[in-house]
Amino acid sequence: MKILVTGAKGFVGKNLVETLKCIRDTTKRDTELSVSEIYEYDIDNTVDDLEGYCKDCDFVFNLAGVNRPKDQTEFMSGNFGVASELLDALKRNSNTCPVMLSSSIQASLSGRFGDSEYGRSKLAGEELFFKYSEETGAKVLIYRFPNLYGKWCRPNYNSAIATFCNAFSNNLPYTVNDPSVELELLYIDDLINEMLGALEGKEHRCMYPVYHAETAEQYQENQVLFLGKGLFCHDKYDGTVPLDKEDGKYCYVPLTHRVTLGRIVELLKEFSEQPTSLLFTSIPQDSFEKRLYSTYLSYLPEDRTIFDLKSALDDRGSFTGFFRNKDVGQFSINVSKPGKTKGQHWHHTKMEIFLVVSGHGLIQERRIGIDPETRRPYPVREYEVSGDKLQCVYMLPGYTHNIINLSDTEDMVTVMWANEIFDADHPETYHEDVKGKEACFDKNLFKPKESGS
Repeated sequence: MKILVTGAKGFVGKNLVETLKCIRDTTKRDTELSVSEIYEYDIDNTVDDLEGYCKDCDFVFNLAGVNRPKDQTEFMSGNFGVASELLDALKRNSNTCPVMLSSSIQASLSGRFGDSEYGRSKLAGEELFFKYSEETGAKVLIYRFPNLYGKWCRPNYNSAIATFCNAFSNNLPYTVNDPSVELELLYIDDLINEMLGALEGKEHRCMYPVYHAETAEQYQENQVLFLGKGLFCHDKYDGTVPLDKEDGKYCYVPLTHRVTLGRIVELLKEFSEQPTSLLFTSIPQDSFEKRLYSTYLSYLPEDRTIFDLKSALDDRGSFTGFFRNKDVGQFSINVSKPGKTKGQHWHHTKMEIFLVVSGHGLIQERRIGIDPETRRPYPVREYEVSGDKLQCVYMLPGYTHNIINLSDTEDMVTVMWANEIFDADHPETYHEDVKGKEACFDKNLFKPKESGS
């Protein structure tokens, strides 16, 4: 398939083009799409370029347009005019391939968008595309996008998310006039996935109904529509909210998030403090938090892409926490010096997992108390571990435990996970030697045998 992308250097265009390149170069293997050519058209291309691309392409993504002109009249020339040039070129080449138009929810001219010159220019572009479809029989896919965000979006332009992410990642000032303002947000990867679906003829169709109809005929039509879909709360349908409809006039991306400015700033503050707090916000798989976190990271400058960690040091080695989350617990790195023992404590509820990734050691555990059958301390469980064979060992609740570096010369490195964040005020940690005060440990028992012995 040969694909033409206009506005290829813009925010959506760059993300789409790079994804299409991955498909073309077979580095994206979760799709059956086949892409042979990608024609990138932008402001620095010529009319002859557009003519050649329109002659040869099998699908068009029209993402070109003007968002922030110096003069309001440029909206119409930049949005309607570019669309006209594209469709005229397709007509001259008798190419009736599918054409996608990137429009805006402002084209509804509803509510606060009623006086939007940008919205009027986008609406004019939509009408032009619908007319083109009627004249040529070509399939058109018109998407009215809400607020977009994601990596590579230009800050201080037309995306609040991009502006805030850039401010927090670079310690710049920002202003929030009303934290309660709610935005409908569409993440760039969700948009791109919809575009790939459109290439396969799997676009999502919709309409933009207005519940408060101006005529009795429109009112009756809306009643049939809403009740037929089992919808009884209709006030939100003001011309800006899509309603799924298989043969709908418009297309839309089903997955968006509605979030207040206050919540966005709150999350970004938490993200920006991670290098010092080490506290990571929960980011469920399909959540806005996950999308915002990825977006925030994409704005980090070079010097903030790396950060130092604080380590607790003593003669036994070091202990360094590097990830904490109230739902997931805490991850740490423990370095044990040669021959040193760490631990010798137990917990009631807290549990841990140890994974030695470098070096050679021994983990010992013993249940607290006296075995009523033997009237002696419970037996010690011993696990010899090594970075040469990665194995996880549970530190069981109610069992005192330790970890011993068996080497005389090399440090031992252990990744440790605990199911809760350490609380210095309530450590829930109780000292007790695994083998008791009288016992001693002979590490020679665990030294590798000499060759030939």
